[in-house]
Amino acid sequence: MSKGVMYVDNIRVEYDNEPNVLEVCRKAGVEIPNFCFHSDLSVYGACRMCMVEEEGTGKIDAACTMPPKNELHIRTNTARLLKYRRMIIELLLSAHCRDCTTCEKNRACRLQEMAVRFGIHHVRFDDTREHVKMDFSSPAVTMDLNKCILCGDCVRVCHEVQGVSNLRFAGRGPSLHIATADNKPLSETHCVSCGQCSAVCTTGAITIKNDIGPAWKALQDPQKRVVIQIAPAVRVAIGEAYGLPAGENVLDKLVTALKIMGADEVYDTIFGADLTVREESAEFLRRLETGENLPLMTSCCPAWVKYVENERPEFLKNLSTARSPMQMFASVLKENYRKKDAEDGRTTFHIAIMPCTAKKMEARREEFRDAYGVPYVDLVLTTQEVVQMMKESGIRFQMLEKESPDLPYGMGSGAAEIFGTSGGVAEAVVRCCLPDKSKNVLRMLEHSGLRGTEAVRFVTIPVNGRDVRVALAHGLANAAKLLDQIENGEVEVDLVEVMSCRTGCVGGAGQPYALMAKKLQRAQGLYEIDRSAMFKRSERNPVIDAMYANGLADRAHELLHIEYKD
Repeated sequence: MSKGVMYVDNIRVEYDNEPNVLEVCRKAGVEIPNFCFHSDLSVYGACRMCMVEEEGTGKIDAACTMPPKNELHIRTNTARLLKYRRMIIELLLSAHCRDCTTCEKNRACRLQEMAVRFGIHHVRFDDTREHVKMDFSSPAVTMDLNKCILCGDCVRVCHEVQGVSNLRFAGRGPSLHIATADNKPLSETHCVSCGQCSAVCTTGAITIKNDIGPAWKALQDPQKRVVIQIAPAVRVAIGEAYGLPAGENVLDKLVTALKIMGADEVYDTIFGADLTVREESAEFLRRLETGENLPLMTSCCPAWVKYVENERPEFLKNLSTARSPMQMFASVLKENYRKKDAEDGRTTFHIAIMPCTAKKMEARREEFRDAYGVPYVDLVLTTQEVVQMMKESGIRFQMLEKESPDLPYGMGSGAAEIFGTSGGVAEAVVRCCLPDKSKNVLRMLEHSGLRGTEAVRFVTIPVNGRDVRVALAHGLANAAKLLDQIENGEVEVDLVEVMSCRTGCVGGAGQPYALMAKKLQRAQGLYEIDRSAMFKRSERNPVIDAMYANGLADRAHELLHIEYKD
């Protein structure tokens, strides 16, 4: 990294540790067009859209791979470069399925955006590529490789961030394409359904599995009682689709919107998170006492659970048996509504609004069905899908009045709110386990290292007279490194929290697209909600106390726990 001065289109700009010329140009107020550059991934330099021209020599180079150089003068919009870029876009369009009006990424597609920006109204070349069938097999994402422009973002995020390496380049020259492992459908591979490939895809080649149709069908069916739960991370991100700042809590407006759209009852997943904390904390303290199957590993993230099943089954015994908040809430809800359904002659249809595509996969797992084979969660909608439904309804989100979630399942603690951030689950569990319930302990935990952006973090917290060693990782590639350290005896830990998406659920693939800075704003929004929460710890939720006293304690193992097996 270095410092110096560059001239971008005769604009003097000082650079200070910018990694490449593309970032220097952004600093100068010039947005260089590109397809394959992603600031959270490695530099690929394949699309060649970001070429810039050096004054004097006429040399052209890719701005994403070109390091800044003191006193360098470059041009970004010469006639030569504009002609070059238009040709690239036209060639990409010629080998692209152009059903833009019905595409999931319509008006959110980089190729479409660039075609408009550079005035491409006619494509002179024929599409000679062999068209391939769409892959609908995954419960989380849909693949249409006829729309792929080979930017490579999906391959890199799957390898670099998630460490799954389920997507790869195959073929050569004109036959180059993206493929799954062994060219199998996604459902037959080691895909963990995290959906990060869809989050970074610049076109409609990989998109979130669309479940809007079944959701409308349920909402419009008078024989169905539609009950909805909303995850914490959703409330601090969904407003971005309407121009609101990242991190702003819009839960009450979202409740109003869902009632307008036909929901009968709307609850808060933080109720389920408090249940998870209670059960997981008790399990953790038991394991600490006996020393059995330590470290305890959190099991709230379904992509992480799937990763352990697929890649590291030797750690299955370490996974907490506590169900995720979504599943705990759903099993309790369906059980409590069983009698009411029989009396009313209706069926409870449960929808979960989640920031995560892997929750779609979790909802379809055989383990999460009742004795009659009915899933506890009938449908999972991502934040993006709910935004689309509100737009279909003509709802003007900013103008909505506020309405709180329904009771009794609309109440939760501040500890449950922070479940959507990296470190939030571990902090909630530690809050519950610590015998000292004072405000000073909360302040200590806030600055203990449980919160942070480091890929892997280690924190030691005194609990019941012993030092509890906590490890936290976000991004499955980082989790894999942590597992290697544990397996090799390089580190000894008691509690492990893993979230498959970087920054945690706030950075889930079902959220509005955002880079790291905006994801961290969402996390900060959850911490702000925690600060003003009525009560900070899950064990203080009075509704859960009443439910345990009224029989839930006797059925806790049946309704709130699951053992994952190889």
